Amino acid sequence: QMQLQESGPGLVKPSQTLSLVCTVSGASITTSGTAWSWIRQPPGKGLEWMTLIYHDGSTGYSPSLKSRTSVSRDTSKNQFSLQLSSVTPEDTAVYYCARGHGSYLDYWGQGTQVTVSS
Repeated sequence: QMQLQESGPGLVKPSQTLSLVCTVSGASITTSGTAWSWIRQPPGKGLEWMTLIYHDGSTGYSPSLKSRTSVSRDTSKNQFSLQLSSVTPEDTAVYYCARGHGSYLDYWGQGTQVTVSS
């Protein structure tokens, strides 16, 4: 059974870079036709899709976050990663990784809380 697990620091200081890793088990991130996304949910707000990386390594970004976001992968570890630069308290959220994109997100990690605070 497929599982996704987010990992990374729970507290990041303003202006620093937030870095998270999603480890996938039970499936390969290089399987043809698959996409792997990062989504976040700030407190009291809805889900916001951030970025994705496709099975072939190509990427996509939310226009509103593109200037600060980077997604990458380590196929040897079956992991994909998120970097969000120049964070502010408004980036405080639960961050999720998931398989798919748009409304077609079928497997999710449990989510990890990231707080931006000095």
